[in-house]
Amino acid sequence: MIKQILNQNWKMRESQTGEYLEAKVPGSVYQVYLDHGLMKDPYFRDQETEALKLMEKDYEYVTVFTPDENVMSCPYVVLQFQGLDTIADIWLNGKHLGYVDNMHRTWEYEIKSLLLPKDNELRILFHSPIKYIKEREKEEGFWPTVYEAMRGTSHIRKSQCMFGWDWGPRLPDSGIFRDVLLLGCEAERLDGVYIRQKHETDKVTLSLKIDLKCMDSRFPLCFGMDKELIRKRNLKARVRIENPEGESLIMRETEDGEAVSDIEIQNPQLWWPNGLGKQPLYKVIVELIRDEQVLDRFEKRIGLRTLTIRRAKDEYGESFAHEVNGITYFAMGANYIPEDCILSRISPERTRNLLEQAVAANYNTIRVWGGGYYPDDFFWDICDELGLVVWMDFMFACGVYRLTNSEFEQNMIEEFIQNVKRIRNHACLGLWCGNNEMESFYCLSNHDFNQEKGYAADYIRLYEYIIPKVLKEYDPDTFYWPSSPSSGGSFDDPNSPDRGDVHYWDVWHGNKPFTEYRKYRFRYLSEFGFQSFPSIRTIESFTNPEDRNIFSWVMEKHQRNASANGKIMNYMEQMYLYPTNFETLIYASQLLQADAIRYGVEHFRRNRGRCMGTIIWQLNDCWPVASWSSIDYYGRWKALHYYEKRFFAPLLLSCEEESVLSQDPNPNAEPYELKKSIRLCVSNESPKDEMVEVFWELRDNYSNILKAGKETVQVKAFSSKWLDRQCFQDADEFSHYVSYRMEKNGEIISSGSVLFTVPKFFHLIDPQLQVRVEGDEIVVTAKSYARAVQIRNKEDNLILSDNFFDMDAGERRVRILQGIPEELEVRSVYDIR
Repeated sequence: MIKQILNQNWKMRESQTGEYLEAKVPGSVYQVYLDHGLMKDPYFRDQETEALKLMEKDYEYVTVFTPDENVMSCPYVVLQFQGLDTIADIWLNGKHLGYVDNMHRTWEYEIKSLLLPKDNELRILFHSPIKYIKEREKEEGFWPTVYEAMRGTSHIRKSQCMFGWDWGPRLPDSGIFRDVLLLGCEAERLDGVYIRQKHETDKVTLSLKIDLKCMDSRFPLCFGMDKELIRKRNLKARVRIENPEGESLIMRETEDGEAVSDIEIQNPQLWWPNGLGKQPLYKVIVELIRDEQVLDRFEKRIGLRTLTIRRAKDEYGESFAHEVNGITYFAMGANYIPEDCILSRISPERTRNLLEQAVAANYNTIRVWGGGYYPDDFFWDICDELGLVVWMDFMFACGVYRLTNSEFEQNMIEEFIQNVKRIRNHACLGLWCGNNEMESFYCLSNHDFNQEKGYAADYIRLYEYIIPKVLKEYDPDTFYWPSSPSSGGSFDDPNSPDRGDVHYWDVWHGNKPFTEYRKYRFRYLSEFGFQSFPSIRTIESFTNPEDRNIFSWVMEKHQRNASANGKIMNYMEQMYLYPTNFETLIYASQLLQADAIRYGVEHFRRNRGRCMGTIIWQLNDCWPVASWSSIDYYGRWKALHYYEKRFFAPLLLSCEEESVLSQDPNPNAEPYELKKSIRLCVSNESPKDEMVEVFWELRDNYSNILKAGKETVQVKAFSSKWLDRQCFQDADEFSHYVSYRMEKNGEIISSGSVLFTVPKFFHLIDPQLQVRVEGDEIVVTAKSYARAVQIRNKEDNLILSDNFFDMDAGERRVRILQGIPEELEVRSVYDIR
């Protein structure tokens, strides 16, 4: 098959009006107008509102192209659209090819009879998505969705969050967001290769299901199943396997239409998630051949591994854990949303940088949330390379999707088939999940979800019959989970703490204190989070100086969760003194977020075995906004991301303290005897046993040591180990704290400190922080105990080996990983006043 990319010479205009503008493809309406200076930045201040109005109109894309001679010489020519967003009519040389209505799938048309030797006009008319959802709602009725989204969003197969979410704006862009291709092909072409693995001692056996699309009959064929027809067409398949070093390992050629099976790889190099081992990738090349002529070619890198979800009855209920190569591991990571509202801005380089930052924070898992879109191929390749196991939602989130229209149902089924076939061979694919939060919303009657029994009937049909049926045919080897959260389906207590996965939001949405996490030992926590504001430099990108008050119109427009800025201040009152300037408030909000999530993750890691996953909401932003992300829109690390690097470390020392937080932090409570103690725990999420040394010191606020202890600890692989509780009843909660650290071979690998009161009541002494640069290191000095020390440069774009850390009086060195250490500033909790 010969491919010609048709991404050049496009132009765009509002339908039937004005002159055409040059348009980049892949691209979008918004991107065209921004490139030509004809619209304001929709991310600045409240300019989103004007941008939304543009989507009430229709837009035309046009190009004129000349087919390559080699393409024209083929008996069949296919016009393929890999991503049209979303509702469009397509014409070629004045002939209407078709109507498309799903951005989540590929559309293609056989056009050989319509092609001219040159100057072919291809025209696409994109219809207003806003008008479309309004018309569909009039015709089919109201389908519930979350309040932050526009009504009617479930009626369209488009990224749901484009219509608004509690972290995203209403910017339902349109355009050609992936490649347009001409495919010159013979009567037969490859239509998918499914690579299955059987693992035995010291060998892996591969079998390949090779599907064909026949252009002359539209009848699909499969090697091994349609042997006679394949023989009549004189077709063969040639398979070559290359090892991770690029050396040809195995060559196999089919005979008489037989299936390709029993390909043995001896002494295989296994693929492992990040932190558990390496990520070697083998290459599988399949060529479709007739009379020694290669008709089509498939190439894919695969990792040799078994990967599923282990569910087993136990004393607590039923386990839910990722199992790779026979080993269950603790999932550590975050939820991934679209990286931009303007999809053409998402590139392989940008995605790689984001995912590398996830790995830098010791992630081993990423959940692709169901309200966005199915990520590009490069996303999957990068996750394969980095060892990030992907929890993959189908694209349904927090909405009712009716199956009263058979065309809508068939459209979705084709969407499922195409994406499953595209993604299924990736080593990183950990599981498929039917949707986000819809089963639990039905059970809770959230947003009128339980309004009609028909909603539930359609739900069961779609997520517990149609999708499993598609997966049984196209990817039976990958685990399927009907919803998130779920206990397994059928509306059976979907948010149970003892089975399946849980979304826990009592801390944040429920206004509960951080200590609430310690009341639970969930089996797998796939969503939980806490908000903060992004960097002051990020805030400056979308505000004017007069906007920089968290309750201003613009700051509230960049806060999509109802009353959340007030919620941040409510939590701040519990922990910190009132910040008297805007920048300090931003800093304090990030500490709140980081402390809240640390409190939860460290608790769940201490209960490893019962709990086997913490997937934080969320990794990234799609625009500059106050949100639950740990990395903001411009790639700046919040405090949370540095905390993640520490509490997701394979070897972690954490502390379960008894303090006012775990008892009664109210300063006007009836006097009681405050219990003051610590219990340290070593968590080892690595594949080998470790011997470490654990140290703790009770110190005063000048960092003078009042009492100390040391213990050598052996902790087994994939386990956690508690140390004995240490009591400090004589300690003064207002001026004494405990610092703790874990060393391996004399190097500190995990450390922290703990107070017996809340930070706002602790008598911090001015640490008189100073910084200097020595080579690729920054050296911080403190004259007394300093809590949550932040180092930043003018642009706040440094990435350091550590930041937002606690330190005793003395010196601390951190490495500069990215950015220029100029005009450095340093601060700590002492400065929140």
